[in-house]
Amino acid sequence: MSTGKTTLALLLSALLPAGAAWAAGNDTLVYCSEASPESFNPQIASSGPSFVASSQVLYNRLVTFDPVKNTPIPSLATEWHVSEDGKTWTFTLRQGVKFNSNKFFKPTRDFNADDVLFSVLRQMDPQHPYHKVSQGNYEYFHDVGLDKLIKSVKKVDDYHVQFVLNEPNAAFLADWGMDFASILSAEYGEAMLKKGTPENVDNWPVGTGPYALQQYKVDSQIRYIANPHYWEGEVPTKHLIFSITPNVETRLAKLQTNECQIIPAPSPVQFPGD
Repeated sequence: MSTGKTTLALLLSALLPAGAAWAAGNDTLVYCSEASPESFNPQIASSGPSFVASSQVLYNRLVTFDPVKNTPIPSLATEWHVSEDGKTWTFTLRQGVKFNSNKFFKPTRDFNADDVLFSVLRQMDPQHPYHKVSQGNYEYFHDVGLDKLIKSVKKVDDYHVQFVLNEPNAAFLADWGMDFASILSAEYGEAMLKKGTPENVDNWPVGTGPYALQQYKVDSQIRYIANPHYWEGEVPTKHLIFSITPNVETRLAKLQTNECQIIPAPSPVQFPGD
C-alpha cells in the first residue's frame, strides 16, 4: 500500500476548491474502476480498488500527504507534538468535522477523540467488540508493526489523543495517513452493535470524507453523493459514479467516448504515438 495518491484521489484534490473550472456545469464524475471492492472499510481491505472505493472518497485520516513532497500534513489532526524521547505523540484534532448519515444511522455529534480510539482499538485490541466483525485481520496495521509499537492510546479530552510507543519510530506519523488508518464513527459502531448488525459499519460506511455511499450494485456500479457538510469545503461534483470495468481496453474505450472521465493510471502503450 502506497502513501501516494491514486489518479482519482489527485483529481478529487484538484477539484475540491469550490468553483474549480472543470466542475462548472458538471455535477457527475464517472470513474472506471478495475474491480469491485472487497469491503467499504479500508481497515480490513487489501486491494487497491477497495482502498479507492472506500478510504479515498468516504473517509479521512489524522494526516494526509503533500501531493508534491509526499510528506505528512494535517487532516483530521491539525497538529501533533512529540516528547523528547520520541515515545509520546499527542494529536490535536480538528473541530467541527461532521460525519455523513445513511439509511441506518444519523450522527448526533461531530468527529472527536472517541472516533480515533474506536478506529485504533478495533484493529489493535483482540477483545474489542468489533475486532472480529467481518472476519477482519487488519493486515496493514500488523504489517507496519503498529500492534507491537503502540504501548497505549488514550483520550486526553474530546480533541486530544495521546499515543505512547514502546520505542521511537520515524514512520509513526506517516502511518496515520495510510488507507487502513481511516477514521470510522464510534457512535455508528455503538448503534449498530446495539441493533445486532455490526457488519453495517463495513458494508454501509459512515465517514467524514467528501462523499457518502448512495448505492452499490456488485460488479456493476457504485454511486456516491457529495457530503454537504464536508470540512474542506463544497464538493464540486454532486455525484460520483464508479463504473466497474475490469477489462483494460474497455476502460480506455469508455474514456475516449467520455463514458467515464477518469480511469486508473493507464499504460503508455495504450496511447499510440503520432
